[in-house]
Amino acid sequence: MPTNRLAEKEKVLTYASVLLDGALAEGGQAAAMAIRDRADEIVRIMRANPALTEALKNNAYTAEERNALVRGIFEGVEGPLVDVLAVMAERGDVDLLTRVCSAFEDAIQDKLNVTIVDVTTAVALDDSLREIITEKTARDLGTDVVLREHIDPSILGGIIMSANGKQIDASVASKLEAARSVLKLSADGGEC
Repeated sequence: MPTNRLAEKEKVLTYASVLLDGALAEGGQAAAMAIRDRADEIVRIMRANPALTEALKNNAYTAEERNALVRGIFEGVEGPLVDVLAVMAERGDVDLLTRVCSAFEDAIQDKLNVTIVDVTTAVALDDSLREIITEKTARDLGTDVVLREHIDPSILGGIIMSANGKQIDASVASKLEAARSVLKLSADGGEC
C-alpha cells in the first residue's frame, strides 16, 4: 500500500498548493490567512456534520452533483477555497480535508517565511501586548509572525501560545490544575 499513501500525499500537496496559489493571487498573505481560518471553520463544520461529509463522498451522487452541493452549502466562502473543496468533493477526496489544511498551513509558512502563532487569552489582546508578543516570537523563531488570536474565558488568565506543533501553556487554569494535582497527590499519601 505504499503507492496509495504516496498518491494520497501527492493529492494533499497538490490541493494545498493550488489553494495557496489561488489565495496569493486573490489577495496575498492576508487572503491566505483568511482562507486558513475559514478552512479550519469548514473542518469543524464537517466534523460536526458526519451526514454532510458522507453526502460529499457518496458515489450515488454524480461528481457534478457533489460539486454543486459544496458550492451551495459554502456559498460566500472565498473563491479558491470553495473551488478546491468542490474539486475534492467531485473526486471523492473530502476525507483528505484536514490533511490539506495542515499542508496549506505548512505551505504558507514555507512560501511566505512566516510562522502562524495561535494565541489564546481570557480577554482580547491590546495593541501593545500584541506587538510585544509578535516581536518576541519573531526574534525567537527567526521568521515573520502572524498571530491568530482566540479568546477563551475558561483559561481564567495568562496565555496559551502554539506554533509549529509546540505549545506553551501559561494559563491560570493550567497552573490551578497543576496545583490541584500536587494537592491530590499529597492528600493520597504522596510526598509533599
